[in-house]
Amino acid sequence: MDGSPDLLNVVDVEATCWEKQPPPGQVSEIIEIGLTVVDLRAGERVAKHRILVRPARSQVSPFCTELTGLTAAEVEGGLSFREACRALAVRHRTAELPWASWGDYDRNQFTRQCRHTGTEYPFTSRHTNAKVAFTAAHGLRRRPGMAQALEVAGLPLEGRHHRGDDDAWNIAALVLDLAKRGAWPGG
Repeated sequence: MDGSPDLLNVVDVEATCWEKQPPPGQVSEIIEIGLTVVDLRAGERVAKHRILVRPARSQVSPFCTELTGLTAAEVEGGLSFREACRALAVRHRTAELPWASWGDYDRNQFTRQCRHTGTEYPFTSRHTNAKVAFTAAHGLRRRPGMAQALEVAGLPLEGRHHRGDDDAWNIAALVLDLAKRGAWPGG
């Protein structure tokens, strides 16, 4: 990929989760980072990536596996959070390119986890909350979840919902739909 200013990283994370409260001593940690590169000028999704992240202060619960499909054994083979952030910056130029996520959860989770681990934040400050942009463009009163937004936009849900790489791919489709309508901020 070149240094095109029209490239946008769309990010979605999955984190350890529990049906109720986390067990004592455990906290929600990123276990998967999905990233889709969007070329806004060409109007296409140009790359789909997935980084598995090994949790340090929690374990993947049966509830989490049911929701995401990710198993404890699978994420145990992932990168450390620090290595994953480094990979984002080096391989995906996240400190240079603007990025988007569905809502603020992903941005906030990275902020919290970077602060707690002393890891350098891997993203630029040029973040767009795609959920807010979508809600405004469609004149909705409530902010929809990603799957509901796909229905509103008449787009299919591709892959497995609650998988970082598939969710980033689907969010990227929503971003491109907004851009095509002239409703993507800065687009």
